[in-house]
Amino acid sequence: MASYNHQEIEKKWQARWEKARVGEVKESAKDSENILYHLVMFPYPSGAGLHVGHVESYTAVDILTRLARMRGKQVLFPIGYDAFGLPAENYAVKTGVHPAITTKKAIENFHRQMKAIGLSFDWSREISTAAPEYYKWTQWLFLKLYENDLAYRAKAPVNWCDGCQTVLANEQVVQGFCERCKTSVVQKELEQWFFRITKYADRLLEGLEKIDWPEKIKAMQREWIGRSEGAEIDFHVISETPEANISVFTTRADTLMGVSYIVLAPEHPLVDGLTTKDKRNAVLAYRDLARKKSDLQRTQLEKDKSGVFIGSFARHPMTNEPVPIWISDYVVMGYGTGAVMGVPAHDERDFVFAKKYDLPIKQVIAPVGFDYDDKASGGAYTGAGILVNSGIFDRLTDTDAKQKIVDVLEESNHGRRVVRYHLRDWLVSRQRFWGAPIPMVICESCGYQPLTLKDLPVCLPEDVDFKPTGRSPLLDSETFHTGIVCPKCRGAARRESDTMDTFVDSSWYYLRYTDTANKKAFADANKITHWCPVDLYVGGAEHAVMHLLYARFFAYALHDLGYLSFEEPFLKLRNQGIIFGTDGDKMSKSKGNIVNPDEIVSEYGADALRMYEMFMGPLEDAKPWNINGLVGVRRFLDKVWHMAGRIAFSLSKGELEGVASETASGDPFLRFLHKFVKKVTEDTDALKFNTAISTLMIAMNTMAEAEDVSNQAFKIFVLLLAPYAPHLAEELWEKIGGNGSVFDQSWPSYDPSALLDQFVALGVQVNGKVRGTIQIAPDTNEIEAEKLARAVENVAKNLEGKKVVNIVYVPGRMINFVVQ
Repeated sequence: MASYNHQEIEKKWQARWEKARVGEVKESAKDSENILYHLVMFPYPSGAGLHVGHVESYTAVDILTRLARMRGKQVLFPIGYDAFGLPAENYAVKTGVHPAITTKKAIENFHRQMKAIGLSFDWSREISTAAPEYYKWTQWLFLKLYENDLAYRAKAPVNWCDGCQTVLANEQVVQGFCERCKTSVVQKELEQWFFRITKYADRLLEGLEKIDWPEKIKAMQREWIGRSEGAEIDFHVISETPEANISVFTTRADTLMGVSYIVLAPEHPLVDGLTTKDKRNAVLAYRDLARKKSDLQRTQLEKDKSGVFIGSFARHPMTNEPVPIWISDYVVMGYGTGAVMGVPAHDERDFVFAKKYDLPIKQVIAPVGFDYDDKASGGAYTGAGILVNSGIFDRLTDTDAKQKIVDVLEESNHGRRVVRYHLRDWLVSRQRFWGAPIPMVICESCGYQPLTLKDLPVCLPEDVDFKPTGRSPLLDSETFHTGIVCPKCRGAARRESDTMDTFVDSSWYYLRYTDTANKKAFADANKITHWCPVDLYVGGAEHAVMHLLYARFFAYALHDLGYLSFEEPFLKLRNQGIIFGTDGDKMSKSKGNIVNPDEIVSEYGADALRMYEMFMGPLEDAKPWNINGLVGVRRFLDKVWHMAGRIAFSLSKGELEGVASETASGDPFLRFLHKFVKKVTEDTDALKFNTAISTLMIAMNTMAEAEDVSNQAFKIFVLLLAPYAPHLAEELWEKIGGNGSVFDQSWPSYDPSALLDQFVALGVQVNGKVRGTIQIAPDTNEIEAEKLARAVENVAKNLEGKKVVNIVYVPGRMINFVVQ
């Protein structure tokens, strides 16, 4: 069987699509009710080029977009590049080549590769976050947040990566290590810029109920936001100095009577004042050790916990008994109040700590119906139960006790009901070069002052040494700071030298796509309203608590500031699974298992690559690359090409003229096609691309085995193949005499009545026993069914000489003669 020339065909149609500016859309009032916004997570343009993971998600959305257009929809389907970030800067450090040069080269390569795969993006809207015309508006958005108290500067302990020489947000620390370079992350006290995402914690939680997202992504965001209802309890410090309170947050107020010690974070502001002279050296030494650990390392539930008694005591708010005050690195400032109450009988971590330092363990919750042991020697009991050893609260359930104990605390001004969150404000300062400069200046007289729109963009300078030193490279650029004046007093000033976290760039890029040429605003309000919010967003699940959460925060904030009419940016989200190498491991250069899309396109064709990646398995599943599967898909496409040759040959001889019919009755294969249309359509809509392709293959085999297939039937097949294999479908459509582009045609519909089989096998019974079968139309009436059934030889034999007293007829299933 002859193989089609994919290189020639794909080049031909890509040139035609480019000339026709396929994919470009304009806003139109008449289309306002007939529009869709499809979006893929834009790539970081690395020097390695496009990988097969990109191809998977991009092809999936391209298929849906092409299908929607064939249904008459106006679809915005844009692409751009998340071009700032550490990889390009680290490459610049290594090679001495400016990241702007390497990034531009990488973008050109990505652009070429994506066009070679036949992706029908609106190329007129292509953006790069590293372009000044883009990050001008990133800077403007920073200023808007600053003006509305959603951006602020504060001194705080931060995650520091020595490998990347910059701070990291909590979300960028994985198991205590930098997600980028895998260096162990430590704590540093620095003054940094933050976005007040915590202000939106409750609304971000509530908004998850409104959107069609995978439940696992919603669960990850709920856990990361971490809303907890509890109580803040005050322990008064026993001291001759001015009175101080240690406030602790707990969700287990029912265990208050079991408190035997208090633990402060080593960096808690009260530690210095409460540490006695004889404990000072030990405290200082312990603090130094704690600084070398990340928050995650400190809070992991490891068995071995360490700490130091600081020499002071606080009074228990119920009993007035003295409670020793310790520091331990398992308590972190910024989570709760930076102080916890130790209840070793009912918390595993506290139990281990108390056993290590021989602290009292007092059980105050006992399982219902069981005796209790106030030494709790067997470990902490963390289940439900009733209160014991708790004075007036004895015999209450733990649930009732929580309420009663907080009531008493509130009456005595020793506590209050509060809500706390795991979510921290978003740390956006970075001490690196390749990012959007923060649009603030520092004046000796006026302090930090914001710039205005006319001052933007604040462009990155050229005179920069990229080598990371732990301080921003922009600090040492003369051109960056020369001639800068304070916007308030007009005195001499210096620019802020930190750049923004690159997740700021990607938090609003979907908005810029609606109006990429706008020089007066980040996007026109009418254009945003026309296209947004995004109807379908596809990308990796690894962005659950970073990009996806940050983008939601930006949308909520911009909504409140009057710039957006909606709160949720992405109405429907789907994740693609990871594609592993043939060895089942994650693809990497070191393992030598990377699949280069360019090589696949060259040897097998873009359509074969597209279809194979969709055929590998469910979109959301992880799956290994298998070259045999790719070869099988290519064979299928060759089979389609061969069938088109048969159709074209018959057309040239006139053999198929008059055979085609718009109804199922005109062509036996057309009746089958109605079922086939229904299955491919429904599976594609449901993103079940692998089963849709399987149906295409079954249909092809059926046609190949048929003696005659009409031109009309094959045209329907080509239309349904088109979103999956666009180059080949265009060529086939032309080959068999179709008018215009295949994508200018309407998506095929199916006739529900044609889905019914023409004949069914009806079982014929005599007194409940099957005596034969007849082929019958499903809607045949009982009189006709009885005539046909009696004509069956074995049935007639069993009825002979007997009286039929009843006939039970179930259309389409059976007919039963009840005889005596």
